[in-house]
Amino acid sequence: MESIQSVYIHIPFCRQICHYCDFVKFFYNEELATEYLEALMHEINTALPGDKHKMRTMYIGGGTPTALTIEQLHTLFRFLNKKFDFSSFEEVSIEVNPGDIDGEKTKLLKDYGITRISFGVQVMDDKMLEQLGRVHRVEDVYDTVNLLKQHHFSNVSLDLIYALPHQTVEQFQASLDEALSFGLPHYSTYALQIEPKTIFYQKHKKGQLHRPPEDDEVMMYEILKHTMKSKGIHQYEVSNFSVPGFESKHNLTYWNNDYYYGFGAGAHGYLPGKRITNLRPLPAYVKKAFSDGKPILQIDNVTIKERIEEEMFLGLRKISGIDKRHFHGRFGIEPVWLYKEELVNLVQNGLIQEDDQAIRLTEQGMLLGNLVFEKFLLDSKPKIETIS
Repeated sequence: MESIQSVYIHIPFCRQICHYCDFVKFFYNEELATEYLEALMHEINTALPGDKHKMRTMYIGGGTPTALTIEQLHTLFRFLNKKFDFSSFEEVSIEVNPGDIDGEKTKLLKDYGITRISFGVQVMDDKMLEQLGRVHRVEDVYDTVNLLKQHHFSNVSLDLIYALPHQTVEQFQASLDEALSFGLPHYSTYALQIEPKTIFYQKHKKGQLHRPPEDDEVMMYEILKHTMKSKGIHQYEVSNFSVPGFESKHNLTYWNNDYYYGFGAGAHGYLPGKRITNLRPLPAYVKKAFSDGKPILQIDNVTIKERIEEEMFLGLRKISGIDKRHFHGRFGIEPVWLYKEELVNLVQNGLIQEDDQAIRLTEQGMLLGNLVFEKFLLDSKPKIETIS
C-alpha cells in the first residue's frame, strides 16, 4: 500500500475577491477566522490523532493564508509544528500576495519552517491588475520580492496569468520579461480560464469580456516557452517552469497521482481508494468540524479504471511524461497494451511521442492537451475489469 506523504491546508480568507477566482474564499473577518482555525485544528486532530506525523510535503493555500493576523498565524503554526514533524518535510509552501506581508509576518514564516513561497503576482501591469480585481500594484511586487530576499527565502515561485482581457502579445512579453528580471527559481503560468460563479463569468455572459484571439493566446504560450528556455528555466509541466532542482515537490504529488490529505473548507483529499471533498460554505464547514471532526461533503470511491485514467491525464502534463516501468509497477499492466490503438493514432498525428522509457506529449500535443487526454478514457474497454 502506497503511503500518504503530503498534506494540503486551505485558509479561505482574502482581503479582496479577484474577478477570475473560483477557489473557496471569503472576505477576511477576524472573529470568523479565529473560529475557522479552531475548526480546522479539530478536523486535523480527528483525521490524524497524535503528534509529530512525518510527511514529505505541505502546502498552505487559499484564499490568502497571510490575510490572517500575526496572532492567528502564530496559533496556526504552533499547532502545525506540534502536529507534524517539520524536520521530515522536504518542502513546506505557503501562498502570499504582493503587499500583504510585512517584515514581522515574513520572519514568522521563516521561523516556523516555511521553505517555499508561492507568490500571486498574475501580471506586471497596474491597469490590468485593477481589471483583475487585484489590490496590489507592480511596486508592491518589487517590495515583497525584496522582503523575501532579506529574510533569505531562496525558493520563491511567481504566478502569472496570460490571455487577459485586452492583453496584446507585446504586453504579455513585457510582463513576462519584467517578472523574469527578479531571477526567481520557479514560475507558474496559466492562460485565463473563465470559471462559473466569478465576476469575469458574469461579464463574459453579457459579452463584456474582451479576450485576445485564440491565435494570440497560442503565440503567448510559445513566447512563454521560448523565453523561459532562453533563461535556463526548464519546463517540467505544461504550466510550470523552474531552475533545475526547484520543481514544486508538492504539486508533483498531484501530477504523479500520489495520495494526499486535504484539510479545510472546500479542500480535496486523495486517499487509497477514495477522493474526499469537504464542505465549502464556512458556517457548514465549521459546524460539522466542531461536531465530529469530519466536515465532509462527499466521498467518491476511485475505481482501478479511474486511477489509470488519472494516471494518464496527470502524467502527461509532466514534460517527462508517463514512466512505463512505474505504470507497470503500480497497475501490473503495460500502458502500450492497454492503449495500443490510441497511442498509434496519437503518434501518427504528432500529438504523442513514445520511446522505451516513457510516453510524452509533443509540442503540438501540449497545445491540444484536452483532445489528447480524452483518448485515454477507458469506458469502452471491458478488458480493464481483469486488472486487480
